[in-house]
Amino acid sequence: MTTASSPATAGSKARVGVQRFGTFLSGMIMPNIPALIAWGIFTAFFIEVGWTPNADLATIVGPFIHYALPLLIAYTGGSMVYNVRGGVVGVIATMGAIAGSDLLVANFNATLPEGESPLGQVHMFIGAMILGPLAAVTMKWLDSLWDGKVRAGFEMLVNMFSAGIWGFVMAIVGFYPIAWLVNGLMQALGNAVSWLVDMNLLPLTSIIIEPAKVFFLNNAINHGVLTPLGVTEASETGSSILFLLEANPGPGVGLLLAFTFFGLGAARASAPGAAIIQFFGGIHEVYFPYALMKPVLIVALIAGGMTGVTTNMLLGGALRAPAAPGSIIAVLLQTATGAYFAVILSVVLSAAVTFLIAAVILRASRKRDLAAMASTDDAFGAAITQTEAAKGKSSDALRNLRGGAATQADGDGGAATVTERQINNIVFACDAGMGSSAMGASVLRNKIKKAGVEGVTVTNKAIAALDSSADLVITQNQLTDRARHQTPDAVHVSVDNFMNSPRYDEVVELVQNQHEKNS
Repeated sequence: MTTASSPATAGSKARVGVQRFGTFLSGMIMPNIPALIAWGIFTAFFIEVGWTPNADLATIVGPFIHYALPLLIAYTGGSMVYNVRGGVVGVIATMGAIAGSDLLVANFNATLPEGESPLGQVHMFIGAMILGPLAAVTMKWLDSLWDGKVRAGFEMLVNMFSAGIWGFVMAIVGFYPIAWLVNGLMQALGNAVSWLVDMNLLPLTSIIIEPAKVFFLNNAINHGVLTPLGVTEASETGSSILFLLEANPGPGVGLLLAFTFFGLGAARASAPGAAIIQFFGGIHEVYFPYALMKPVLIVALIAGGMTGVTTNMLLGGALRAPAAPGSIIAVLLQTATGAYFAVILSVVLSAAVTFLIAAVILRASRKRDLAAMASTDDAFGAAITQTEAAKGKSSDALRNLRGGAATQADGDGGAATVTERQINNIVFACDAGMGSSAMGASVLRNKIKKAGVEGVTVTNKAIAALDSSADLVITQNQLTDRARHQTPDAVHVSVDNFMNSPRYDEVVELVQNQHEKNS
């Protein structure tokens, strides 16, 4: 197990920054996915073109998407920054933005010539993602100004009125500049998407989305752009193709099937299980390491993604609401009426195209891969050997990596071995803290239980939620730098794949030895 990493470059810092931004957006959206699903169910059943139209129950759909969902997002974003107090102020501010947006739309529609189509409501998702955290962080700063300076007995009065007054101020900020900004931004983004559709260029979005997924940058695109635009389109037409741009499980399962038949070693052995988890469980992160170990395979993912988008464009495939997680089950549950054939075909064709291209790439590089396997035990050992060759000599750090000893940077810039810290709390961390990290935690928890070790907790969290209580943090390689920044005092373990890593056995051995020594 290892925590060693190369010095951060400008490119890696930028990538980590985008990842962190995407994680923050994801943290606001993901807890509210159940509300989006509930809205999608109301839409699927009760609107005029739904399965069982009901004019009375359909009246829930509009207020749900226009008020409830943005306010939930604002509360979540505010509470992430400043707990309940930040959430409440964020909701007040976002209510101002919703009202301001409605006024702008009403004023614009009043100037339209008779017979022209009026503008629809702008749902303040992006406004909520701006105002929730902004109101909370400014409230937190204001509270710090008079912290400890309020006379005894007046604390509650100051707390209540300061939050109310600042919420009032931020609601005005939301009503004027933020409402104007978000309305203009949504109009521009909507026009851009319409242009891509009209010009039949929407499949080109896969050139951005598929590589972004592999490098854990997809949340900024998905939750920052696609979900708000998709919800707006779905509220007007009943469905949106935008929900399928990132959620389609076809490219991922196609790549994993290619490794199942044409891969080598551990990658081939683990690919079938990963395919089941990715396709039916919706945890797309499980295929990222397979693409990263041979980056040219991203070409296969892009081709598969473009195939899926093209199929949905031509045949009218769309979802009523976001499919989260991106499981085939979730996709089918959210598929719009009459679009099942198109959606299923898009998944099948995108998987087939990815499989065929990936198979050609894997077959073409088979001799080189076999030679690499013959000379080294695994990809991790090969990377260490390559580093030693470039360095011109071995070192204690590299020997520790090869032997499985982990190091962590301490406050003086030295190194401390894992055994110097008692491991009682192990945390798996990923972007959202739900899918892949929950799976990894379950795997390690079972291994520790079978080893007969007691008193060690194994949990999963979002990277943004990591705190000093974690003794050992396990992340995928691409996310370790962010996790280390969040909890610098913890032991950090990088793995290629949360499903089945040899690092898990080393962690089990470590905690087993520690507990035997202390018993």
